[in-house]
Amino acid sequence: MLNALKELKRYPSAIAGIIIILAMVALGIYAIVAIPYNQAIQLWRGGENIWYKTPKLAPPAWINLFRRAKLPDTLILNSAEAENHGGTVTKTMTPGEQETSRILITYTFDFPYSAFPQELALYFAPQYTAKAPHASITWHTPDGREIRVADFSVSKGQVYRFAQDTKLQRRLGGMSPEQGLFVADPKADKPAIVQGRYELRINALTFEQGSDLDAEFVLYGRVYGLAGTDHLRRDLRVALLWGTPVALAFGLIAALGTTLTTMWIAALGTWFGGWVDSLIQRITEVNMVLPFLPILIMIGTFYSRSIWVILGATIILSIFGSGIKTYRAVFLQVKESPYIEAARAYGAGNWRIIFQYLVPRMIPLLIPQLVVLIPSYVFLEAGLAVLGLGDPTLPTWGKVINDAQANGALYQGLYYWVLEPAALLILAGLAFALLGFSLDRIFNPRLREM
Repeated sequence: MLNALKELKRYPSAIAGIIIILAMVALGIYAIVAIPYNQAIQLWRGGENIWYKTPKLAPPAWINLFRRAKLPDTLILNSAEAENHGGTVTKTMTPGEQETSRILITYTFDFPYSAFPQELALYFAPQYTAKAPHASITWHTPDGREIRVADFSVSKGQVYRFAQDTKLQRRLGGMSPEQGLFVADPKADKPAIVQGRYELRINALTFEQGSDLDAEFVLYGRVYGLAGTDHLRRDLRVALLWGTPVALAFGLIAALGTTLTTMWIAALGTWFGGWVDSLIQRITEVNMVLPFLPILIMIGTFYSRSIWVILGATIILSIFGSGIKTYRAVFLQVKESPYIEAARAYGAGNWRIIFQYLVPRMIPLLIPQLVVLIPSYVFLEAGLAVLGLGDPTLPTWGKVINDAQANGALYQGLYYWVLEPAALLILAGLAFALLGFSLDRIFNPRLREM
């Protein structure tokens, strides 16, 4: 066995497959450690309540590497964390008369892009007892213009969305604020984006001792992160990362459970023969006629879509498959071997012969088949999720494709939404195929001689 595995060095395809598999295993371990299960479920099911700081339907930020006209990235600046923003956020408080105080918050940022942001928003966090602070917001452009944005009293938990301010939109000549604030002349036929350094200032007045005001400014870009976002603003990186351990675990458990159980059942039927072998063969023939995928669809539709239920049903339906007849044909040859007769002559029991003499002879055939079976079950789990029958609580590759299909990603040109999980599925299938075919050539004497 060890000598056979050492021969893998002779096959570059096997080395490439092992490297990809190890990389995906490392990615799965990182996902479990960096994003624990409960946190991953909360993030994926939270929707816009959690992902309010991310843009909607934004491609990954690395696409700017292939674009001449760069798309704006998402910018988040918080006055409560001014010291972490390297001087781009400043906050000063000046005490006034009769318990009043003036607060000046300044956000400074560069905008070197050739496209408008998706939207702009301010998330306020005031501290007061009875009298709410009053805020005046102004926008300062690189060419020296000052635009009055809004004036209002800030209540607790208030969110100011620039695009929803109709007064600001009228002052910008009817142009939406996320566009009008970045052009020199909003009334021009083809308004040009002014690139450079912008400032957003909040002049606030508090009316109570101990009253304070902080605000978080979010410029929602056209790109975001390493994987982009979906229609619920969720970072697709969560599903792509967590889809790795889910897919590998499902494929490995299903392949191991199916292959080992099938081999043992075939060995029992071959050795004992008679009615035991006939019963196993009749069950196998009936099971081979049953439609595998429609039964799984019925289970997911009428009973449960839990990944554990689907996994159990997959193993049960796959045990009595064509593999039993393949293993039986090999076991029939092994059963007549001289060393089996010798074992029976010195008094070895049935179970010892089965598990110590019959089954070990099947391992050279078992290993390549096991490796090749893993991606088929990975694709099965993803296929059920694409059909809407995946576990609703788990973020998986198939669930991402299902969401993309349901929201018309391809029709909107959001190809990243489909291509990223599809690429990981193809990569997983390719890795196990490369390794499995190489192992088949090593363990199969007929292929080794070719």
